[in-house]
Amino acid sequence: MSDTRKVAVVTGASQGIGAGIAEAFLERGYRVVATSRSIKPSNKPGVLTVAGDIGDPSTGPRVIAEALKAFGRVDTLVNNAGIFLASPFTGYSAEQYDAVVATNLNGFFYITQAAIDAMEKQGSGHVVSITTTLVDQPTSKVPSVLASLSKGGIAAATRSLAVEYASRGIRVNAISPGIIKTPMHAPETYDFLAALHPVGKLGEVGDIVDAVLYLDSANFVTGEILHVDGGQVAGH
Repeated sequence: MSDTRKVAVVTGASQGIGAGIAEAFLERGYRVVATSRSIKPSNKPGVLTVAGDIGDPSTGPRVIAEALKAFGRVDTLVNNAGIFLASPFTGYSAEQYDAVVATNLNGFFYITQAAIDAMEKQGSGHVVSITTTLVDQPTSKVPSVLASLSKGGIAAATRSLAVEYASRGIRVNAISPGIIKTPMHAPETYDFLAALHPVGKLGEVGDIVDAVLYLDSANFVTGEILHVDGGQVAGH
């Protein structure tokens, strides 16, 4: 394989949005490093799977190291892995707090740090992270302060990193989804969840995939939080 083919690293890539993103990059001609706790080995050409818990501080750097060893470069990192737990604020347990912070914040921090280090050495790169519009438009119908706490931190870090690395060829963006139809949501909840969007329907995995691909090709866009949320951010 030529070392000039771009490489995308995708976390939470075993199903749902992450699997869709990984497949789309492969179809675009990228080599893909796909990671999640439960990901299985792949026999697809140009695909490397790395199993591991992204909440473990050692996993992110190991994924990037494996990407560099196999393919020699990292061009795009998609921080898709995340935990969402809806609960009244006083109902969260210490264990739930630790799990969300580990996956959503630690997972973002350690793999992004390793990826940007590699990108800086090659003089280019792009980081795109998945947040949530609940950061901007919380709703009492789905109390979820841990999502706001963790994903809001990622949104703020996105803007900070975009400014810090703008002169070094590295772009940093985020996508803020509404509720997307994935295995995370039981079909019996679809009507309730669809009603949370002004457009009255759930998003599809393809909507997020399209947004990731747009940002990856938009060379003049950095520090952007792109809302793909059926109008949620505009209000209700």
